[in-house]
Amino acid sequence: MVSIIKSLSILSILFILNSIPLSSSCPIHQKQALLQFKSTLTTISNSNSDDYIPFTELDSWDPKTDCCTWDRVNCTRTRNKTRTVVELHLYSVVPLLENPVFSNVLTPVFGIRTLKVLDISMNSLAGEIPGDGFGNLTRLVHLDMMQNNFNGSIPRQIFGLTSLRYLDMSSNSLEGELLPEFGLLRNLSTLMLSVNHFKGSIPAELFEVESLRVVDLSNNSFTGGLSSEVGKLRSLESLKLNENFLTGNVPDEIGNLTKLTELSLAQNQFFGGIPLSIGNLKNLESLDLSENLLSGQIPAGIGELVNLTTLDLSKNRLTGPIQSSLRNLTKLETLRLKNNMLTGEIPFWLFKMKTLKKLFIGGEASRLIWNNKTKIVPRCSLEQLGMPSCGISGHIPEWISTQKDLDFLDLSNNQIEGGFPNWLAKMDVGSIILSDNKLTGKLPPQLFESGSLSVLALSRNNFSGELPENIGNARTIMILMLSGNNFSGHIPVSISKIYRLLLLDLSRNRLSGPVFADNPLLAYIDLSYNEFSGEIPVTFSTETQILSLGGNKFSGDLPVNLTNLVNLEHLDLHDNNITGNFQDVIPQIVSLQVLDLRNNSLIGFMPKGISNLASLRILDLSGNNLAGSIPREIGNLARMIETPDMKPTVDIFNFLIEFQDLLLNWKNSFRGLSSRKLDIYSFLDLSNNRISGEIPATLGNLKGLKLLNISHNRISGNIPVSFGNLEGIESLDLSHNEISGSIPQSFSKLNQLAILDVSNNKLTGKIPTGGQMSTMNELNSFANNSGLCGMQIRIVCPEDTRPSDEHEVEDETLSWFSWEATWVGFPVGLFSSILFMAYSLNFLNLFKFW
Repeated sequence: MVSIIKSLSILSILFILNSIPLSSSCPIHQKQALLQFKSTLTTISNSNSDDYIPFTELDSWDPKTDCCTWDRVNCTRTRNKTRTVVELHLYSVVPLLENPVFSNVLTPVFGIRTLKVLDISMNSLAGEIPGDGFGNLTRLVHLDMMQNNFNGSIPRQIFGLTSLRYLDMSSNSLEGELLPEFGLLRNLSTLMLSVNHFKGSIPAELFEVESLRVVDLSNNSFTGGLSSEVGKLRSLESLKLNENFLTGNVPDEIGNLTKLTELSLAQNQFFGGIPLSIGNLKNLESLDLSENLLSGQIPAGIGELVNLTTLDLSKNRLTGPIQSSLRNLTKLETLRLKNNMLTGEIPFWLFKMKTLKKLFIGGEASRLIWNNKTKIVPRCSLEQLGMPSCGISGHIPEWISTQKDLDFLDLSNNQIEGGFPNWLAKMDVGSIILSDNKLTGKLPPQLFESGSLSVLALSRNNFSGELPENIGNARTIMILMLSGNNFSGHIPVSISKIYRLLLLDLSRNRLSGPVFADNPLLAYIDLSYNEFSGEIPVTFSTETQILSLGGNKFSGDLPVNLTNLVNLEHLDLHDNNITGNFQDVIPQIVSLQVLDLRNNSLIGFMPKGISNLASLRILDLSGNNLAGSIPREIGNLARMIETPDMKPTVDIFNFLIEFQDLLLNWKNSFRGLSSRKLDIYSFLDLSNNRISGEIPATLGNLKGLKLLNISHNRISGNIPVSFGNLEGIESLDLSHNEISGSIPQSFSKLNQLAILDVSNNKLTGKIPTGGQMSTMNELNSFANNSGLCGMQIRIVCPEDTRPSDEHEVEDETLSWFSWEATWVGFPVGLFSSILFMAYSLNFLNLFKFW
């Protein structure tokens, strides 16, 4: 009983103590530091905005109250008179302003040395990371700097924060190589450096930090292989290295990371087989090895990873069948195997996996075969189904109609026939991709009564008739691709009602009449190869980035107010009947990258101001009536000077979005360049005009050019020696002009040159040799130049024959002396011999006639 009373007394005392409020006083210097930080932000906010917007994020930071009671501030829980600030949650506190806010705004914070948690994420802070400032915060355990604009490298002072357990620097602009000092952060459990510009190899010292549980180095530029030392991180639960340039084999030691729940090595350059040790990762829930160069078969052991919900092996070089062991993955929700080299029949048990929601198989290079006779009774409830290039024939499989949750359907590039089924039009699917099939008939109006349809891609089928008048009722459409069919008539006026429309491709049909495309968000427009006529419409949105109207019957002058399309990057008006003086109508759009006006009726000349198009990298003015000379300022086009960046293309949708190829006269024939690869090309084609004068030497500045064609003009003078600087040139056509002089020896430096045509000019002298020039042996490429010689055209140059001629002359001289001596010496010798014999034998009487 006494013990019970004592226990109650102790509990009462504890209750009373807990009821006493904690002291609310924080150190004055910490309070002042925070108030200074607030004052700085308030000043910056007021000075950066024309319209006064009060800064309210830190309103609770009242000088009259204790800082431990403020929002975003946490202090130590102590009964002493003084509590210290240990946590600052300053995420998204900096207002979004036109001018950047630099990292020195944090200076007051660095005076609070008791901090253990500092979150400054999502503030768009610019400048380098203040190393000295962070070096003061030696007690930091948690540092979150994600989603700012920090640049430069990681300062070494960060590695002195040896108590750190959580470090997030993702989504900045940091660069340089990761230092081996990362190995000093022995307590680190979470390291997130994704979406930066780091390069070089992943330091081996990082794999010594055995406390790591989460590592995210994705979306950088790391190179080299993945070290087998990664197997030391046995506490690791999440490893994301996707979207880098890592190469080599995936190490077998990856199988040591048995606590992994997430592994992503996607979008790298790993090759070889998928290691069998992957089968050891029994806790794995997500495995993404997509977009590499992996080969061999899918390991059967993956079927033992019974906790998998996501498996993505797409876009590799995997062969063999879809392993039957995958049917054991009873928790699998997402399976992506598309764009491999898998073979065999598509197994019907895929559709009996009850948990499956997203299935993507087939695609490019796939050899999987769909058994069109198989009757499918699916047990799954699919949300997304992608089966491109699976050999599906006949009508669209009707079992798809049972998938009531279906929001995405891709059956492109099959052999599907018949009309667009009414049951599919009524299903309210969000994305329907049926391009590259054999579908026929008219589009059912019911399709455009959908409240969910956002993507409709029916390109390259045999649909016909007019577009339904109610097409504008599908207000949610963002992407509409109907190219390569037989649609006729006018574009329905209602199409302008589709407010969210971003991409419209109606190319290669038989459409005519007025163009309605004034949708406010419409950025990509392709109406090429139809029967549109009249003047070029000017009602396009200022958001327009790509405008393709080539291959129609448009006429009249090029509208001056195209310049209002301030975001335009690609303007293609080839093969129309556009007129006007080019110097007056050239669109002055700084963002313009591609300008194709080939085969029109433009006159005038190229103005000096063409150099103002700083982004221009493809310019095709061929087949017009331009006169004058090539302005020397053309050599200042910055994007033609730069070497194109070979960046991989990233799909932002679950299917391939691609415009019609850009047709250019490439290597002596018209070829289509994929819209997805235009960034790596730089072309200049001025052929088939009336351009005269000399070639400006500044053209040699355009080192990024792949193609230069100035043929079929009236150009005179010499070929500039500076052409030897065109290090990226693959096709060079100077034919059918009046160019004289010799071909510069500097041409031997053109190591990428594959096509050269200088025919029908007035060139003389020796054709250079060395490098690619020694392979230019096509006779027609040098024809009709009266003075050319060289091994390429099998004509010996005089300078190459001089030593041989002199030798022949010497031989002839020696031969002449030899034969002369013979003819002179022989009779003289014979006569002398006869005289000697006659004298000796007293035969002189025989010669009395002397």
